[in-house]
Amino acid sequence: MLKVKKVAVDTTPENTVFLDRNCVFYRAEEFTALKKIEVIGVTKTILATLIIADDEAIVGADELGLAAPAFRRLNNREGAPVRIAQAPPRPSLEAVRKKIDGAEMTESEIAAIITDIAAYRYSPMEIAAFLISSASFMTTREVLGLTRAMKNAGTTLDWKWPIIVDKHCVGGVPGNRTSMIVAPIVASHGLYMPKTSSRAITSPAGTADTMEVLARVDLSTEEMRSVVDKEKACLAWGGRVNLSPADDVLISVERPLRIDTREQMVASILSKKAAAGSTHLLIDIPVGPSAKIRSRADAIQLRKLFEFVADQLGLTLEVVTTDGSQPIGRGVGPVLESRDVMAVLRNEPDAPEDLRERALTLAGKVLEFDPKLRGGAGRARAEDLLDSGAALASMEGIIAAQGPSPTRYALGEITLDVIAPRSGVVSAMDCQRLGRIARLAGAPMDKGAGLDFFKKIGDPVEKGEALYRIYSCYPSDFEFASTCAAEESGMTISETHLERPKA
Repeated sequence: MLKVKKVAVDTTPENTVFLDRNCVFYRAEEFTALKKIEVIGVTKTILATLIIADDEAIVGADELGLAAPAFRRLNNREGAPVRIAQAPPRPSLEAVRKKIDGAEMTESEIAAIITDIAAYRYSPMEIAAFLISSASFMTTREVLGLTRAMKNAGTTLDWKWPIIVDKHCVGGVPGNRTSMIVAPIVASHGLYMPKTSSRAITSPAGTADTMEVLARVDLSTEEMRSVVDKEKACLAWGGRVNLSPADDVLISVERPLRIDTREQMVASILSKKAAAGSTHLLIDIPVGPSAKIRSRADAIQLRKLFEFVADQLGLTLEVVTTDGSQPIGRGVGPVLESRDVMAVLRNEPDAPEDLRERALTLAGKVLEFDPKLRGGAGRARAEDLLDSGAALASMEGIIAAQGPSPTRYALGEITLDVIAPRSGVVSAMDCQRLGRIARLAGAPMDKGAGLDFFKKIGDPVEKGEALYRIYSCYPSDFEFASTCAAEESGMTISETHLERPKA
């Protein structure tokens, strides 16, 4: 029996273990060709990727080193006895091979695959094989099976109220923090909206990243229930409560491969919403030349797939398309986006009008899930709640109930104004490019990093005038972002006048 040693290395999401090349109990060479090995602890067994070590400082000859994720999941104390063995092939891999050959998978086969992925039994190569084969084609029955399997693989929340509302944006537009305005509007009306959100994966901020500037988001299930009982809403990080955990593993492989099919998008979103206990859901699909969804035709196809799967899950669903031609609000990055959100909730005169209008439109749609509210009255009700200060009071209650953020965040002190190379009118904004520049600046890891816009589409600009300001917290990030902006700023200036885009 080897002794467990915790190795201070974060290999998230992978389980990784370290074996000394001169191990006294096992011949390391027997395991080097394997993609996964079994690690058998006192009460649990996990599958892990093995790394052979030649440094006693990493692991001793009678020890098995466990990187942080593996140590947490095996749940053994340091020094506890542990064994390793060759991992048998997963039976569910036969279904992946079947899919590679072009056949349709059954719901039970998909469930077995997702169960193994959620338990970290697949290597990244095996996950990639599943994703790529599924990206080639998936039937609607397979999408439904995938959604159900992902929902059932983790925690499912059950609430005591008959109507639990939620909204979700499919993404692709920086600064689109409408959820942080919609939730307090809806809660101040009296509907329940326990909002769980992810952290950013490829964008400069997710709702959880931005809310964390204002309050704690790392809430347990019990804490979430307490906040919602008191305030009718929360804005929490979904990762803490283990909703659809297979989705996080799949995303870690999807992103580097740039796989983002509408089938996998629908399964990802609806599995998490169903697991969170939602009964009524609004989906926002921004459409624009540099957004995730580029055309109305693509948006219609995506809407129909959302509707089919939601119907089968028993979710009441509405889908809206919105303008995705440019970032929303003035700021991109957690601190800047939280500034914009609070400006809207406080009804400040210079609050970004586009963020306010979009949030009111979406909140109105969510409010109309209330059977007591007449059809078409949602927008006016949302506006009343925002203008009266009721939504702000609700947000302040949510922040107080969740507790203060553990850290105070400020804007980065290293800045650069990106200037207009010519006079004219801003005619286009590249959401992908601007999002990339904000991430290079350090967002969302550094919450004070990001972009602050001075001009949007339709605004006149003079040569040498600032288009936006880059904020960074570290010189290296600043260098990356400023170099990227110098190569291509992400903003197009035309000599002709353009009307502002309409949602």
